[in-house]
Amino acid sequence: MAGSAQVVVVGGGAMGSAAAWQLALRGHEVLLLERFEPGHTNGASHGSTRNFNNAYPVLDWVTLVNESRRHWDHLAEIAGTPLLDLVGLVNHGWVAPLQRIHATHRQAGVHSEFLAADEASARWTGMRFRSEVLYVPEAGRVRATEALVALRLAAEALGAEFRYGTPVVSIERDPAGGVIVTTGAEEIAAAQVVITAGAWTSKLAAGLLPLPSLRVTQEQPAHFAITDLDATWPSFNHTPDPDEPADAYWLSETYGMQTPGEGIKVGWHGVGPETDPDARSYEDEPVQLSTLRRYVR
Repeated sequence: MAGSAQVVVVGGGAMGSAAAWQLALRGHEVLLLERFEPGHTNGASHGSTRNFNNAYPVLDWVTLVNESRRHWDHLAEIAGTPLLDLVGLVNHGWVAPLQRIHATHRQAGVHSEFLAADEASARWTGMRFRSEVLYVPEAGRVRATEALVALRLAAEALGAEFRYGTPVVSIERDPAGGVIVTTGAEEIAAAQVVITAGAWTSKLAAGLLPLPSLRVTQEQPAHFAITDLDATWPSFNHTPDPDEPADAYWLSETYGMQTPGEGIKVGWHGVGPETDPDARSYEDEPVQLSTLRRYVR
């Protein structure tokens, strides 16, 4: 069986769904192929919340976050439901990087301000601060589950087709031009392909084009119960201080936010063991979990 499309998007997580929406918005015929069913738990887009984080020292990155805000607001208007919770973003820990972020914010026109540790502790009683914090009011969290649905519906309203339960077996260049995308059921001829397959990228794109070295790791944030029900929770980033012995056990910076109904999500950045996305045990990774428990205490 043979099919065709102008653009095939491989992978239906946040990146693929957003790509499909934007391509359809620009008038392209779009077919998105996703090997799993909607809402699956196998990829990086699983989970209810994500940080809406603009605390970067790189001007281009902050500029991109500023631009994304316009698209988030547009998508929320289409969906008829909020997708961003601007609960604020608290950055604390090692002060030197925070000063660089603050300088970048001034360049990018982002409002952020330093608060004394005692002022921050009084405001966010569920958190502890050793030094001044950098607070960004116009940041917070993304409603990730709702966002995936909104992206798909917005793309479909513009004519994009989403096919779930459709694993891609191979992607090859067509000698006549374009690409051939092969699924378990058909070959699809396309002018272009967008690969947004996350941990499966190397398996699909190897030999198709030069790739950087990609490592797939098991990253494992965890949710912790809220003990102070009256506390207000921003999203947060916490950077270890190299001169502080108490931070020596940290695996990386931490990030986190409140996930309504689940607790406070906290995670490390890029510290897990290498894994094969098709051969995972789905068991807890003990090092990340034990150090996160130590951190939240």
